[in-house]
Formats: sequence, structure tokens, C-alpha cells
Amino acid sequence: MSDCEIRECENHLIRIVAHLLICSLFLYLCSPKKYGMAQRHDFLVIGSGIAGMSFALKVADRGTVALVCKSGLEEANTYFAQGGVASVTNFSVDDFDKHMEDTLVAGDRLSDRAAVEKVVRNAPQQIRELIRWGVDFDKDEKGAFDLHREGGHSEFRILHHKDNTGAEIQDSLIRAVKRHPNITVYENHFAIEILTQHHLGIHVTRQTSDIQCYGAYVMDIKTGRIDTFLSKVTLMATGGVGAVYQTTTNPLVATGDGIAMVYRAKGTVKDMEFVQFHPTALYHPGDRPSFLISEAMRGYGALLRTTDGKEFMQKYDARLALAPRDIVARAIDNEMKNRGDDHVYLDVTHKEAEETRKHFPNIYRKCLSLGIDITKEYIPVAPAAHYLCGGILVDLEARTSIRRLYAVGECACTGLHGGNRLASNSLIEAVVYADAAAKHSLSVLHAYDYQTDIPVWDDKGTRSPEEMVLITQSIKEVGQIMSTYVGIVRSDLRLKRAWVRLDILYEETESLFKRSIASKDICELRNMINAGYLIMRQAIERKESRGLHYTLDYPPKK
Repeated sequence: MSDCEIRECENHLIRIVAHLLICSLFLYLCSPKKYGMAQRHDFLVIGSGIAGMSFALKVADRGTVALVCKSGLEEANTYFAQGGVASVTNFSVDDFDKHMEDTLVAGDRLSDRAAVEKVVRNAPQQIRELIRWGVDFDKDEKGAFDLHREGGHSEFRILHHKDNTGAEIQDSLIRAVKRHPNITVYENHFAIEILTQHHLGIHVTRQTSDIQCYGAYVMDIKTGRIDTFLSKVTLMATGGVGAVYQTTTNPLVATGDGIAMVYRAKGTVKDMEFVQFHPTALYHPGDRPSFLISEAMRGYGALLRTTDGKEFMQKYDARLALAPRDIVARAIDNEMKNRGDDHVYLDVTHKEAEETRKHFPNIYRKCLSLGIDITKEYIPVAPAAHYLCGGILVDLEARTSIRRLYAVGECACTGLHGGNRLASNSLIEAVVYADAAAKHSLSVLHAYDYQTDIPVWDDKGTRSPEEMVLITQSIKEVGQIMSTYVGIVRSDLRLKRAWVRLDILYEETESLFKRSIASKDICELRNMINAGYLIMRQAIERKESRGLHYTLDYPPKK
């Protein structure tokens, strides 16, 4: 064959390859959804707060970890936690029994004593682990921890970093995660559903005793591509449900995703009626989320006053502003309703100005940006949805009712909080249970393999949602329904009205989801409606006022 013929053959092959590439690109771009290959990781962690990242760090030396978060690593409830971490460290005046008793009292004796003991006794060890990862807790001039006291605590036991403890913890863990070669971070990725036997065509119900989790369908938010993430072990650490309410201190990514996914997969969810409203969110209409005024400020000596300057907590509890959060939130709610006010005041003007600025620099700067000098003027505050005490039911090893699936952090119901969370117990609960989940999952990892016959995400016959306004309007309606009817004070009539309204939104949203290409917005709306439904249904089922669930039809017994 001559050189000319060889060149002609080569050119012909190049033309064929180019044609095939163009055809493949055309089919790829014209397909209703772009799919990636299935990814395999030993551990799939959904959520990037203190719970998810500490678990990832604890297992990464023994396997590969995919850490999925639907925005940036910083966008987690942990980052916005101001107060601190509760742990017994000053054993000269404090002890485990006191911390346990404070927790049980705050939880209205609904807490699981075994969970309480587990968290309290393991707290000091996990504090040392956080310090090893780089967390810098404030210390006094003698080098001891500068401990705060918050509502419901009988002793000073709150470790903190100024008034931005959560940010300090989050930043430290982010640095440690990014340094670890076995952890791959997937920012701007959204888990749509966890994978179970259902995706293999096997029918499962809530009574099925051996539901297993094989990973999750995960969307790349920027491209819309939906990948199949296969894992031997999956950890749910998606945080709470604050964004379900119109007024919340939570970042707006807190849409109950993990709880909704597990519920749809027939997992067990418990104690959803216990939603904690933080008594003192900064009242500044239009802000969503609301800026949190830390409970540590009341521990520091701040007073609660009505808009005419009168103190009022003496009418509700002998502990005044340091009563448990459910009592303080209901007291503020009652004063606002009786007086027709939109807020009350928090007064710290009687404290030394320089000391206040030193302890609460971020609160000082935030208020000053709105024209409020907290050393001279009262701070307008009102309650806002803050923390979920219930969630995905787990045991002492953080195992859910679905095999190979663990849950930690705010999305999990460990039994620690009972009817009401004791201030600053949540961050320490997250790391203690992350540690338990890591130890148990590592002990059984060898018994699991990847489920390779999971089908790719299928949305044939769907189309892009034509009216985004329907989704955004429905999200607003969910917030209005929950804040109006399933808030701090409830009644049977209000809960039934919420049921009817949410049921309409549920039907509309499921219909839209089935005929539309999946998007972050429609998936979040589905999850918010699922979470709202669970809060409302379990509130209806509890025929008493207990902890954070207060109903006019079942007033508390004297």
C-alpha cells in the first residue's frame, strides 16, 4: 500500500471517529438527563457539619470516604452555633451525675437514660479529640477552660470560642478533612434518595425486617447530572428542619432532607413533634435566617423585658431568663400575644461595656450594623425555630432501622434530648455518636460489598418544570402553615388545619415531581413537606403537653 493510500485510510478513520464523537455528543446533550458512571466508596457521608466530618475523619484511615454536601462545607448548622459545647471538665465542682440530671430535667424525663449517660461520660474524651483536630476553646488567665453557663445547667460547663464556637469547630474540621487523602468532598451535590431493595424491584414496607442501604442517588447541582453513589456504609448527617418554618435561625439548607429520605425508604422516625424554638433570635423583619442571640448572653446576665421595659420572667419560672428554652420561648410568645407586640427586649446594658464586647464580638458587630449598640440599647428579640430533638431513630451505635445506614447529628433521634434539648448538648452528642458509628461500622465493614445492579436514575418522559413560581410559592406556603399552626403553642384544631393544607401541597408536589426533571428546588420542597407532615402527625398523636410540645387541648398537669 502506497503512502498516499495509507494517508487516505488514516483520514477516513479520523472522519469516522469524528462523526461518532459528534453523534455521541448530540445524543448526550439531547437526552433528558445527563448521567455519570456509578461511583464506589467504602463510606458515603451525606452532610458536612460536625457529625458528618468527625465521622469521616474517624473512618478515613480504613477506607475511602465520599463527603456529600449540597452547598459549601461551611453551610451547616454547626457553623452557626454560637453558644458552645457542654462537657464536664471542672471536676472540682461539677460531675457526670449533675450533667445527666440537668439533661433529664430539661428533656421532661423523656430522655433515654442510656443515651444520656453515653454522651455525658464520653464528652471529655471527644473534647480532647476536637482539640487534636485544631479547635481552640477559650481559656482564662490561668490556662483553664473559660466555661460559660446556659439555661438548664446547674454548673458552668460550656466550652466556647468567643460567640462563634460553631464556626471555630467547622473551620478546624474542614482543614482536617481537606488534608486527608482518603476523603473526597463533593460540594454542591444533593442526595435525592437512598438506595434500598426497592430499587432492585423488591417491595419493602415498614414491617420489612431487613431493609438495607446501598448508597444514594446524588445530583451535581451545577450540571444537573445524577450519579449513583454506591457504598458499603452510608451515614446520614443532614441536620435539622428549621427551614420548614417561616422564621428560623437555621441556614436555609436545613430542609429535613435526610429524615425525609429515610422515611420514604421505610425507616423509623421518632419524636418529630419536639421542635425547639430558640427564645432569642434577633428581631429584624426580612432576615431569613434570623440572626441568633446566644443563650450564653443570658448566662452572662442579660435580662428579658417587654417593649415597655418591664421584666416578666418572674411570672413564669424561678430560674428567670435561665429557665429551659421551652419555658422561656413560651413565656416570650405569651407576652407578645397578650400585648400585641412583635418582639421583646434582651437587656445587657447593665454589664460592663468592654467585657460585653469581648465576650460577644459577633453579636456586638451584627447589632451595631443595624444601629443598635448593645452596651447602651436593648436588643429586640423573638423566638425562632432552632433545633429538632427527634429524627431518624438510632440505637447506641447510631444504627438506624435500615441496615448499613447510620444517622448522627440533628437528623438523628438518639434519645438524649427527650422532650427538649439542654443547651449546648447537641454538638457533643454529634461527635459522641459519630465516634460510636465509626467504631461499629469499621467492625462490620468487611461483611459488606457493593450492590452493583442498582439501575441508573430514570426520568424518561419527564420535562423541565415550566413554572418555577409554583415551587417557590409552595415553599412559602409550607413555612406559613408550619409557623401558624404547628409552632410554639398548638391545638387539635390548628394541627388538623395544617394537615388539610399540607395534604393539598403534598399531592400537588408529588404530581409535579413525577412529571418534571429532578431539581434541587423540587426535591427540597418534597422533603420539607415530608418533614412538616411528620412533625404535625406525631404532634397529633401525642395527647399531652410535654417538653417542647405544648397544646391548648391538653394543658400540663399542675
